[in-house]
Amino acid sequence: MKTWALFALAFLLAPAAIAQRETFVVNADANEVKMTLKATHEVVAGTFHVQSGTIVFDASEHEMSGSVVVLAGSGKTGNGSRDKKMTKSILQAEQYATVSFEPKTYTGTLAASGDSNLRVAGIFTLLGRPHEITIPMTIHLDGGTAVAKASFVVPYVQWGLKNPSFLIWKAEDDVAIDLSLSGRVAK
Repeated sequence: MKTWALFALAFLLAPAAIAQRETFVVNADANEVKMTLKATHEVVAGTFHVQSGTIVFDASEHEMSGSVVVLAGSGKTGNGSRDKKMTKSILQAEQYATVSFEPKTYTGTLAASGDSNLRVAGIFTLLGRPHEITIPMTIHLDGGTAVAKASFVVPYVQWGLKNPSFLIWKAEDDVAIDLSLSGRVAK
């Protein structure tokens, strides 16, 4: 009889454990990544296109998987020659077509609805090389929709990219990233 009781308890608790696992699918057409690079005489602002994004998260385990993928050659700053140099020489988009972030874990409490402030740890891949990073993120859940927002800094020169400075135009070695991703959440 004890075996039957354990089986019944496991059967009753299984849906609660499964319900903790949800999937956030990014609406790639409605999202972009903003970047800001400070230079001597200007601030370069630009956007990149999100190719895809699917994040699976488990609120009971504080674990995440999946990825957000950005097209490296989609960067637009409003200056065609600068964009061409950024795409070809700095991001090497012909060889490394995408930049990605793969979340692994998070700290903080993910609310069933409303806003949650989390710190998401994962792997940021740039020029084909993985880099560990922790990103502060606000997640807003509302029924079947979600919006994830984050602002963080990428030390692109430290991570192996070329600084675009030339002559008297000097750029900083870090680029600020503003991420806002919207999509749907499914169980």
